[in-house]
Amino acid sequence: MTNELVVDVKPQEVSIALLEDKQLVELQKEGSDTSYNVGNIYLGRVKKVMPGLNACFVDVGYEKVAFLHYLDLGSKFSSIDKYIRQTLSDKKKLTPLSKAQNLADLPKEGSIADHLKVGQEVVVQIVKEPISTKGPRVTTELSFAGRYLVLMPFDDKVSVSQKIKSSEERTRLKQLLMSIKPKNFGVIVRTVAEGKRVAELDGELKVLIKRWEDAITKVQKATKFPTLIYEETSRAVGMIRDLFNPDFEHIYVNDEAEFNEIKDYVSLIAPEKAGIVKLYQGELPIFDNFAITKQIKSSFGRTISYKNGAYLIIEHTEALHVVDVNSGNRTKTNNQETTALEVNLGAADELARQLRLRDMGGIIVVDFIDMALPEDRQKLYERMSANMQKDRARHKILPLSKFGLMQITRQRVRPVLDIDTAETCPTCFGKGKIRPSILFTDSLESKIDYLVNKLKISKFTLHVHPYVAAYVNKGLLSLKRQWQMKYGFGIKVIPNQSFAFLQYSFINKDGEEIDMKEKIDA
Repeated sequence: MTNELVVDVKPQEVSIALLEDKQLVELQKEGSDTSYNVGNIYLGRVKKVMPGLNACFVDVGYEKVAFLHYLDLGSKFSSIDKYIRQTLSDKKKLTPLSKAQNLADLPKEGSIADHLKVGQEVVVQIVKEPISTKGPRVTTELSFAGRYLVLMPFDDKVSVSQKIKSSEERTRLKQLLMSIKPKNFGVIVRTVAEGKRVAELDGELKVLIKRWEDAITKVQKATKFPTLIYEETSRAVGMIRDLFNPDFEHIYVNDEAEFNEIKDYVSLIAPEKAGIVKLYQGELPIFDNFAITKQIKSSFGRTISYKNGAYLIIEHTEALHVVDVNSGNRTKTNNQETTALEVNLGAADELARQLRLRDMGGIIVVDFIDMALPEDRQKLYERMSANMQKDRARHKILPLSKFGLMQITRQRVRPVLDIDTAETCPTCFGKGKIRPSILFTDSLESKIDYLVNKLKISKFTLHVHPYVAAYVNKGLLSLKRQWQMKYGFGIKVIPNQSFAFLQYSFINKDGEEIDMKEKIDA
């Protein structure tokens, strides 16, 4: 299997697509004015203590306060709290963590009111983005994730990933980390550390310890609350850190700044693979060039077709996600059991992809087509389990119930990605009446004339729907050639698959949109 990462940087948002054998399996979007906050560490302040919930609300600078449960304090909270108070009180001298005093572990059965008070400063890390009406969820068990290791201050243990099966390798890694890690630091050894040399692990351990030292220095110098003391890497770099493996063939980026950041990171973790990071400079939009836009259009929405006319219907509610499997207008066969199994197995393949693609979390209930044979029901359960092994999110799958329902729980970290694939007419804005479409190219020409002769902009790109682009480029003396002969050869016409039929956009040489609608259409 070959993996490719495509990063589309636009002024309004950044989109990241993961392709496995050219098929879109993960898509993440975020506005350019927002950031990926899971992993960020804040010095916050307790706003409200709720003994009935055994939790409190912490102000970390969000519109909604963060939720901190007693169980998320962790067993080492007393030691953490004492160290943070000491750091805040002494602005001149910073005590190394290796010399910090370890206090007794927090009991599992206890009250948060005994440890936190309103107005108290507390260092917390975001583990779940704000979802719907809820604020972020936070923990005081801090962690700094790297490629091979996860560093956990105040925790003196070394744990090794259960996915490393060799007992000899597990013992080697555990002994190795115990010998090189400083006191009062815990380490989780990730699966990709298997077989790595001491120099590589020691190098990353030093980088992670430096991140902790920089964060605690910001705590010491803090003058306002809340304050951000550690910011997680960009979404693209974070995905590469978690997903990168020798099968990665290409990482394409269409923005030079993001390209440099990603290349620097890949050069750090795998110098021999630095060449796979490439700056995309083609004329077509990057997602169109790699056939991602078409996959997005066909993979989102309420109804998803997947094989021989069969389709899924996906509904989202506040509490859970419901998926219905339908065979569609397939040719009727004498063996209904065989047909049901075939449709269900195809649905299991597509559903596993949809869970990753939409990042659906919480409870998912799937209504498969009824099957009478126990062995067929077992095949379906095994197929779904095998497909979900590629999923990085924690999940649990239950076998089919007697009603033919499969229940899946999947870790929810951020809101489900739901892209509306229906297109609102850009000309009438849903009113149902537009100007004659045969006059569309005449309207475009009048805008080009205004740009060139009134605004004196001679170089620009016109983005239109692929059908319109094909019409404009048709023939030896095409419309585009006529426009170039009349208004100059600085005019380019680019097909954009994300556009609706009569949608258009003028882009200047700096990549900024020229808003012509107010100037001409008003």
